Amino acid sequence: MNSLRNRVYLIGNLGQNPEMKNLENGKKLARFTLATTEEFKNSDGQKVKETTWHNIVAWNGTADLAGKYLRKGRQVAVEGRLVYKSYEDKNGVTKYVTEVVINELLFLQSGKEQVQGKDE
Repeated sequence: MNSLRNRVYLIGNLGQNPEMKNLENGKKLARFTLATTEEFKNSDGQKVKETTWHNIVAWNGTADLAGKYLRKGRQVAVEGRLVYKSYEDKNGVTKYVTEVVINELLFLQSGKEQVQGKDE
């Protein structure tokens, strides 16, 4: 059961091209947003689409793959863990951020363009 703790699986579309950073310690970082959409019927029986935006973080090898292959609009599947952060903005207000730090990335396209990456 330990492997089930703090695991997130999402399938969605990129909201932006990945923002890439090379850190001083030699690590690589990629950040992007991912939109997931749920469809359901409301109490009036009307079909409703609800989109949720997720902040995604990839490190090292997975970050390399994200920077090389991901572009705004592309559909991907990710597996990772939730990380909660807080910081104080320039006005002294505490802000809270939820990120998904991904371990695995699967590019969802058919045929030869399908590529899978796993962070090690």
